[in-house]
Formats: sequence, C-alpha cells, structure tokens
Amino acid sequence: MTETTRAAKNTGTVRAAGCVLWRRVPSSPEGIEICLVHRPKYDDWSHPKGKLKRGEETLAGAVREVLEETGHHCAPGARLDTVHYLAQGRPKEVTYWAAEATAGVFVPNHEVDQLLWLPPAEARPRLTQPRDRDLLDALLTTRRTP
Repeated sequence: MTETTRAAKNTGTVRAAGCVLWRRVPSSPEGIEICLVHRPKYDDWSHPKGKLKRGEETLAGAVREVLEETGHHCAPGARLDTVHYLAQGRPKEVTYWAAEATAGVFVPNHEVDQLLWLPPAEARPRLTQPRDRDLLDALLTTRRTP
C-alpha cells in the first residue's frame, strides 16, 4: 500500500483518477479536440474520471475509466494536477493525466449518456466545473512545452 493510499484510507478520502482526453484534428484551430462526457446523474460535462478499485494504481485507474466512460483506448502522457473537493459530503481527490485517444467507439451507458469532441475554445465554456477548465489549461500548457 502506497503512502497516498494509506493516507486516503485513513481520512476517508475517495480516490479517483481520470484523463483530459484529446485527439489530433488538423482542421481544428488548435490542432486538437477535447473529449467531454455528460453524466446524467449529475447533469454535468466533465473529463472522464472515476473511483479507483481497491489496490488499483492511479494511472491504471485513469486509463480504465477513460475506456469505460468513452469507449476509447488512450496513450497517457504528462501527469496533470490532482484536484481535491467535497463530493456528497466526503473529501475526494482525483489525479489526472493528459492522454491522447487512440482507437475506440463511444456507446452511451448509464454513467455517460453523451460524448462530445470539441476544440479547446469550445470545450472550455461547456465544462461545468471551474476545476475542469483549469485541467484543460494544464493540458494546453503541457502541449506547448517542448
């Protein structure tokens, strides 16, 4: 058990992971599009993410959640931020990676009923939470850094 896992377990923190999923689109002004998912339970637009399984490493959980929520495989890149917030009265921490979409097809399910691919400028206002906009900024900064 890692120190982070032990600390989260001791504090009751819900641990989760996800990705800011993107794909190359030469016709887009920024050359990429961002994947946003709509979760009907919360009626929000966000990046794909979800709770880690017992003993699961964060990166493995992030890749699994992307596949489960979007139907896409991905190639993880730079680690982005870990965000902390309260979810249903409990502390939650979600660790994110930048990830390029590879192959896959979205099929609506009970967790995610819609998926959009948007240029970053259009994705930004669609994201429900400001913390998700910060993650989009982090991805764009990472992509500009040589």
